[in-house]
Amino acid sequence: MSDYNDWSQKEHAEDFLVFPKNIGYYLSLDETAMSNGELYTIFSNKAKKGSIVGIFKGTQADDIIKIIKEKLSDEQLRMVKEVILDKANSMNLITTKYFPKHTTVIDRFHVQKLACDAVQQKRINYRWEAIDQDNQAYKQAKEEGREYKPDIFENGDT
Repeated sequence: MSDYNDWSQKEHAEDFLVFPKNIGYYLSLDETAMSNGELYTIFSNKAKKGSIVGIFKGTQADDIIKIIKEKLSDEQLRMVKEVILDKANSMNLITTKYFPKHTTVIDRFHVQKLACDAVQQKRINYRWEAIDQDNQAYKQAKEEGREYKPDIFENGDT
């Protein structure tokens, strides 16, 4: 009843699925882990919520590129204006190789993570500087034979 036996993608469905009619100007490309640690690469159309252009077993750029070139026309590849992706080199390789007119946009999760990591690193650096200054002041007070009393702020912190 479902016509599964006649499905055009049945032969390769375990390895990849491609839906050329779902391609659009704005794509998202990301890898995801399904079950048992299996990784998949997923292309989706950002303009059509939940619209998958392709899902590929694995993250090997060369394998995915080969399938994309085979299943999507040059006209479809040229129509893509923007691809949102993470910072993975394999994902970037896929987009630069076959979407000639696209702009790469790093997804906001990864931009936020970079910013948070940078702020955290600065906080750590400042904390170590404060500890070093405190240790120097303690050492100097000891050498001068006086008791060390750190500055205490309004909130009770030193």
